[in-house]
Amino acid sequence: MVARPTRKRMYRTMQGRMVDIEKLRAANENVQAVGNMNVNARGDILGPGGQIATKKETVIKKYYEQPRGMVDDTPARAKPTPAPKTPPQKTVQTMTPVAKTEVKQQPAPEPVVAPKIEAEPTPVATFKPKTESTEKKGIDAALDGLE
Repeated sequence: MVARPTRKRMYRTMQGRMVDIEKLRAANENVQAVGNMNVNARGDILGPGGQIATKKETVIKKYYEQPRGMVDDTPARAKPTPAPKTPPQKTVQTMTPVAKTEVKQQPAPEPVVAPKIEAEPTPVATFKPKTESTEKKGIDAALDGLE
């Protein structure tokens, strides 16, 4: 048997261009990933200022060193259930009734009329032709310099 060489992952974009995803991923490995996890695209945890605080290898090593728990031989029904905790008793204060006092009615406020605002004529929109920008955007900017 002859070992097959690893195949390059080339993808065709919607615009018909060929993109090497592995090369693109390797080029942007240290760029901060989108989201709220504070990691770069490689998986390193980033600290303040975008500096690497913890390497990916140590994060993975720490994850696999943690014990996952031990299996219990006794079934869950055979275990005694703990007594439910009772909340502490609260003392209730009694309220004394207050004598009713007579309330005088005040006259209703006079309605306020807003002044009329005359409408200004709306300006006529002028058509400005869109000028082509020389700045690269999207996949063109990502692919720039990889070839």
